[in-house]
Amino acid sequence: MMILDRDIERATALVIDGNPTSRSIIMNQLRELGVGTVVQAPRLADGRQKLEAKRYDIVVCEQTFPDDDQTGQDLLDDLRRSGLLPYSTVFVMITGEARYEHVAEAAESALDGYLLKPYAAATLAERLRQARHRKRVLGQVFSAIENDQFELAAKYCLDRFAQKAEFWLYAARIGAELLLRTNRHEMAGKLYNAIIEAKAVPWAKLGVARAQADAGQITTARRTLDVLVAAEPGYADAWDVMGRVQIEQGQFDEALETFRKAAAITPGSIPRLQKQGMLAYYQGHTAEADKLLDRAALLGISSKMFDQQSLVVLAFARFQTKDSKGLQRCRENLEHLAGRDDSTPRVQRFTRVAQALEHLLGKRLSAGLELVTQLANERQDPELDVEGGCNLLSLLAELAASELRLDNMDTWVSEIAVRFSTSRAVSELLTRSAARHAPFTDLVNLGHAQVLAMSEEAMNHALEGNPGEAVRKLLAYADVTLNAKLVDTAKLTLTRHRARISDADEQEARITALKERYAASWAGPRLGQGTRAAGGMTLRDGSPAAQTMARDTAAVRTDLPAPADATAV
Repeated sequence: MMILDRDIERATALVIDGNPTSRSIIMNQLRELGVGTVVQAPRLADGRQKLEAKRYDIVVCEQTFPDDDQTGQDLLDDLRRSGLLPYSTVFVMITGEARYEHVAEAAESALDGYLLKPYAAATLAERLRQARHRKRVLGQVFSAIENDQFELAAKYCLDRFAQKAEFWLYAARIGAELLLRTNRHEMAGKLYNAIIEAKAVPWAKLGVARAQADAGQITTARRTLDVLVAAEPGYADAWDVMGRVQIEQGQFDEALETFRKAAAITPGSIPRLQKQGMLAYYQGHTAEADKLLDRAALLGISSKMFDQQSLVVLAFARFQTKDSKGLQRCRENLEHLAGRDDSTPRVQRFTRVAQALEHLLGKRLSAGLELVTQLANERQDPELDVEGGCNLLSLLAELAASELRLDNMDTWVSEIAVRFSTSRAVSELLTRSAARHAPFTDLVNLGHAQVLAMSEEAMNHALEGNPGEAVRKLLAYADVTLNAKLVDTAKLTLTRHRARISDADEQEARITALKERYAASWAGPRLGQGTRAAGGMTLRDGSPAAQTMARDTAAVRTDLPAPADATAV
């Protein structure tokens, strides 16, 4: 027996291959190398479920599956994009095709190994040995990450990059991601540019664009991305970030076209199907949304990559097409998700939206209107997020379009608009959510204008030399509207003029209290994105605290694909 390394007996491995003979050969090879536990999956869907349920030390996956339009590369991309593959896992891809684009994909996603059939068992052993060695060399980096010592982890990475020590390019990628995570956007951008100078790679160029976008330099990020996608039109992550930037610019039409391009590159990607489907719905392309979101649910409803909001948007699409059976399936799926032990208020609210739609479509008006009223009465709930507000607007717009009225509907729409109008992108999303009833879109636009007017009125005090009154005014308006933008403006004003504000500590306490109470509701809309920023890596954090940060997913994921260096492929 050829023992791979001293720890291999404690390792677990997963083999994903549709061919029983190939699967058996790979499993025997791993056992011969001393791997303690080896399990198998004949389909990509089976492999995904196993990887979401348990951590594996080694994954060996076939690239192509004849009866599946997804590939092993698609699975890897989805797992890493959604943060569902730990850093400790070695992922090796096996293929019978030596086409350039496959090798390029492998390099870009930084596989730990890429084997071309036929290969010798010794070749597999060498790939695994190299990958496991790299993880040991960089062990102190990830030990720091798991202990929430992000500054220390970044320092280790930057030191290795500066010294061009072993795996310096991999360490640089981790370090840049840590800098973005800790909001050091300018330094992250400089590091990405240094990586480009040392070795031009698309992921570093994309990192520059992400750093620019995170720093609020949206126009600059757009120019960087235009150059990148022109040079790398097959780089799906670049299209993801482009779509994100276009949404932040309020250009939903362009963003939809961009997400179509990203999804066309990876047609089996659950997150990209969801992003395109949701945006298609909000653009009024109901049939396209129905098709894409139905496919996303079919592929991944049991996956941690799946965003339950997809079922809500799909329910609205089916309500509009009067597909009662399809709407019923959406409602049943949401009820199943809501009945799980890890269900959240977000999912519970989604379920009631689908129930209300089904009652209304079935002409059970009393039950439907009662549910709508219940949801509307929660419009100031601290747990209500942007998506919940959009869903309520869409429900009210559907009622009005059907010439059904409830008392105070206009007031509810205005309050939702004022609460969540925090940016051009969110205001555009609110407007499109209410698009089925034109007077409601007018109310949403008016709400956005009211928030701007409140901010301008308060900031006039700062211009007149009284920043303390500006902060107090902003917080007074925030107490009434629950608008996060007003709170953020108050915080910025307080920080800038603290020395001139006599009750600065008291106002800071008010800001902190508001932020703590409404933190869940002030997060931006996901639009099927999941927990990972578009185009970003995730650094798996194994600490207990991190495991509870994202309640809608099983864990906060922080795994990072290795960059394309000679030892990786």
